[in-house]
Order: sequence, then C-alpha cells, then structure tokens
Amino acid sequence: MPLIALLEELQAHYRYLPRPALLLMSERLGIPLSQIYSVATFYGAFSLTPRGRHMVSVCVGTACHVRGSGRVLERVGARLGIGPGETSADMEYTLHTVNCLGACALGPVMVVDGEYHGQMSPAKVDTLLARDDRKGGNP
Repeated sequence: MPLIALLEELQAHYRYLPRPALLLMSERLGIPLSQIYSVATFYGAFSLTPRGRHMVSVCVGTACHVRGSGRVLERVGARLGIGPGETSADMEYTLHTVNCLGACALGPVMVVDGEYHGQMSPAKVDTLLARDDRKGGNP
C-alpha cells in the first residue's frame, strides 16, 4: 500500500498523525521517519496535531476579505472559543483559514466538513452553528 494511503488511514482513525504511530510505520516499512514526516508535512490534508471531529474553514482570500470574511472568522472563533489553527477543548471543532476556496463569487465562504456555505455573515454563522448544536455536533 502506498505511503500516502497508509497516512490517510492512520489520520482517519486518529484524526491526526500521532508520532508513535509514525515511528512504528517507519520501523515496519523500513522508511526513514524523516521521509514520512516530509510527506506528512507537504500535504495540507495531514495534521501532526489532534484535530476536532468537525473541520471549519473560513476563506480569507481577497474576494472574501473585502466582503467581510474577517467578521465571519471573528464570529466563528467567538462561537467555538478557538482561533485559527486551534481545536476546541472538547475535540469537536478545528478552525482553519484558507487563502482561497475557489468560490469567490459566493464570498465570504465558510466550509464545514466539506459543505460550502456562501455569502456568510456573522448572523449566518450563528444560525449555522446553532443548527449544528441542535444536531449534537453534526453539521
């Protein structure tokens, strides 16, 4: 099985790539740990730190920025109690910023677990995350 596929499986199980598992992978596959880290850090889909059950991304690219993504990001952070690059204490949410999601006409754009939400505003953030709360953390 290719290294990337193994890393994907590992991350799917743990929601990140724990160092002990990478060490074991290195030993079992005979691949230097530095090479595994090189692959793991090259791809943005992999994380070396624990991630929440739900991934929230807010676009801060130019088109979204001029349409108010900063206010959207502030509201998301306040609502979840975390900043960009952080994971909530209950391990439910990880918040990221991205430079472009390729949906500029819909800006500001926010993505929750792969689902795009366009023309976001602080009020829409509250509505979206309140809906998420009612579903028990499942957007």
